[in-house]
Amino acid sequence: MSKRKSREAELSVGDCVSQVQRILRERFCHQRLPDKPVGLESQYKHLLELLRRTAVHGESNSVLIVGPRGAGKTMLLRCALRELLELQEVKQNVLQVHLSGLLQTDDRIALKEITRQLHLENVVGDKVFGSFAENLVFLLEALKKGDKSSSRPVFFILEEFDLFAHHKNQTLLYNLLDVSQSAQAPVAVVGLTCRLDVLELLEKRVKSRFSHRQIHLLSCISFRQYQDAFRSELTLSDDFPDSKFSQEWNLNVSTLCEEKLVEEILQKHFNSCKDFRSLHLLLLLALTRVSVSNPTLRAVDILEASRMSSTDSKANILHGLSILELCLIIAMKHLNDIYEGEPFNFQMVHNEFKKFIQRKSHSIHNFEKPVVIKAFEHLLQLELIRPVDGGVCKVQREYQLMRLMLDHTQVMEALQRYPQCPTDVKQWAVSAFG
Repeated sequence: MSKRKSREAELSVGDCVSQVQRILRERFCHQRLPDKPVGLESQYKHLLELLRRTAVHGESNSVLIVGPRGAGKTMLLRCALRELLELQEVKQNVLQVHLSGLLQTDDRIALKEITRQLHLENVVGDKVFGSFAENLVFLLEALKKGDKSSSRPVFFILEEFDLFAHHKNQTLLYNLLDVSQSAQAPVAVVGLTCRLDVLELLEKRVKSRFSHRQIHLLSCISFRQYQDAFRSELTLSDDFPDSKFSQEWNLNVSTLCEEKLVEEILQKHFNSCKDFRSLHLLLLLALTRVSVSNPTLRAVDILEASRMSSTDSKANILHGLSILELCLIIAMKHLNDIYEGEPFNFQMVHNEFKKFIQRKSHSIHNFEKPVVIKAFEHLLQLELIRPVDGGVCKVQREYQLMRLMLDHTQVMEALQRYPQCPTDVKQWAVSAFG
């Protein structure tokens, strides 16, 4: 009996790898809420208290949660709502309406979505309302209980709050904040945004109805905490089917965290983006390299994942250019150096290219002018160059002023990786970029 149990406990390497990939992918993609937001205790307490006052005491409120992308705005709100909904009286009574500035692009769509989320489509029916405000008040009236007690509290959660400020006359924001300020119904309006200047976007009448409560979130984690998150996200729990494989995997993760190369990669990512979303992307890419032949993560997997996650799309486009198009870009860089960043036109680029051809005629084919124009137009289509005036000015195409949309490192990196790039072209580029 014990032998059979031990045989069941030890899975094959292929099964173990599949299990690890499934568990970790779930962890990276469906991020679980923490028990309590780390490092955001005061903000969490403040938000929870505001929402509790609306849900329990029927007091209307409005608040903005402001912070950069990935700082934990949605996580903070979801944690507060989760704790609040554990109270039985709140769970049965409170209604939530979630709107996004990316999806509800105008007030008509937003009102339809509010009606749908409050399950009031049958109540509204074919009624015609004179104004947005009239419609919203009708919806809130419909939520009142049968007896003469108060209305059911409603949480309006507006993601990408700044985009609602671009709606015509800001009607939705005006009416929601107006209701939250008056005693019509217990309403909490919670806005989430990454713009610090969001209040400047509001009209005077909207701003006057907003409570001016703001909760600011800043990425204040240290590199040590970032490293700890890297370790904990990759560590397998004790309930993994194969305990031997689990121990080996966890030991390998601990060794990986000590490696100098991995520390440098994490430091680079931490300096460019401190949010855990980008860390999860890095780990997800590294996880794809785990296989039966390589059942554990290696430093080279993290390095390759880092390269993939930080690839430059423009540098990738450069790898697919012809030699002629590459020569034109080098000529443009020469002109940028000579004229200190002033715009150039095709004729200037062509003259610079001709000078190079005359010097190195033995290694580069002398292309006809129409072919060179075609190559120049292709660079324009790829948006590696762009017209200074936006293409409005009616000038002959040879004399239309352009700007190069690439920097020194992008072109040099592309030249190093370009297959069978002529030595003369490389030397010309070095002289241009030196």
